[in-house]
This record gives sequence, structure tokens and C-alpha cells, in this order.
Amino acid sequence: MAKSDCKICSGTGWVVEERDGISAADRCACVAESRVDSVEAHSQIPANYREASFETFHLPQDNPTAQRGLADVMLAVSSFARNYPNNPKPGLLLVGEPGTGKTHLAVAALRQLLSRGHEGLFFDYQYLLERIRAGYSQTLGTSDREAYRNALESEVLLLDDLGAHRVTDWVEDTVTAIVTYRYNHRKTLIATTNLPDPDIGGAFSDKGKAQGTPTFRTTLEDRVGERARSRLFEMCKVIRMPNVTDYRIRPHKN
Repeated sequence: MAKSDCKICSGTGWVVEERDGISAADRCACVAESRVDSVEAHSQIPANYREASFETFHLPQDNPTAQRGLADVMLAVSSFARNYPNNPKPGLLLVGEPGTGKTHLAVAALRQLLSRGHEGLFFDYQYLLERIRAGYSQTLGTSDREAYRNALESEVLLLDDLGAHRVTDWVEDTVTAIVTYRYNHRKTLIATTNLPDPDIGGAFSDKGKAQGTPTFRTTLEDRVGERARSRLFEMCKVIRMPNVTDYRIRPHKN
């Protein structure tokens, strides 16, 4: 649809020009702009991240090692978005501690794709499961068709905080079904998780309160199951975030 307040086409969506004495009509640029606005409005990106972009991702100025590490990660994520849909793997998985900037970068990639006319949806992992579960009917044996269908069929699906839900057979089966469907149909999945995985390193234990004894952390496979974890690593470029000061409280310099 055209923008009703467009000064070029006056809301018609067409620009008429004379060419060699013949009138010709071309689509106004506002039509494409309006589509981008509409696609982003329906993407369900949370208000806190609606301005997230690679340009607004602030690298730490007081830690050269962290700065280089995050700069490399940002380059890898932006390259994934720039090359879409021609990446060797259709998915992207960002793994790291809370506050390292995973969600900002994931949304920046999604928004870049939306700006080029692709369609995509943001779902908080736990909220998606709650949406599907809320529509579940034990009598009919069916789930919230809209939420589940969107998770399956959306051109690009961003799942934030993957694995942030207690483990049940239903959760594992649901996640496996979504990941497997998108894997089989080569549909793009961008995901973030705070959970460690043995194949990419990271801390697997914390000191317990009693005499400094180690307590082992829950892994990604523990939360989503072996099959879903396997599919994720097959379909996704996996990027481990460097350990940096919490991105959400880090001082930002303009």
C-alpha cells in the first residue's frame, strides 16, 4: 500500500511522467517503504529492541580484548544478514552469558532482513511455548494453530533465550518438531541461548555455596533434547559470544 501522506504520489502509489509525449506510470518508492513498515510492525519485535541495529551496537572501549571479540561476532552476524538467503547454513545460533549482546545482534540481523522485504517473527522462547500450551485442548488434541503455524512457516524465525523453560516431554517434543520442520524445509532460524554446550566450550560448573563444591550447569541439550540440539548444530552457524561486562549496563560512548 502507498503512504497516504506521500508528497510525491499523493497517496496513489503511482508517479506519472511524460516520456516522449507518452504518459507512463511507475510505482512510487513509498509503496516499498510502506511494505517494510508493515512487515516490521508485524514482526513482534519487543519495544526495547525496535531500534536495535549493527550501528547502535556499542563495543566496549575499556577492554581491547572484549572489543575485538565482540567486533568479530558483530561482523559474523552482519555477514550472515548481508548474504541471506545464500548462506551455507540457513540458521544462526548465538551462545553466551546473559548480557553479552546476543539479542541485540540477533534483532539487528532480523531487522536488516525485514528492511529488504523479507518476512520474519520474533518470539521469546518461553512465551512461544506458553502461547502454544495455552491453546492446547486435551479434548481435541490440538494446539494454538496460529502460534505453532507461525513458528513453523515464518520465513525467518527469531527464538530468543532458547532453552529457558523447565524440561518436560511436551516441551522437548514441541521444540524438536519446530526445529526439525525448519531444518527439513531449510527455513531460517535465528536463536540465542544462555546455555553452554560442550562442542563450543564455556563454563559448565559454578562453585556451590557449600565449601566451594562445583554445581554443574544445565546444558542446551538438557533443555531442548538431543534431537533438537543436533538439528540446531547442523542447520546453524554457531557463534560463541565473548565474556564481557553485561551489555545492558555497560557504559556506552557516542
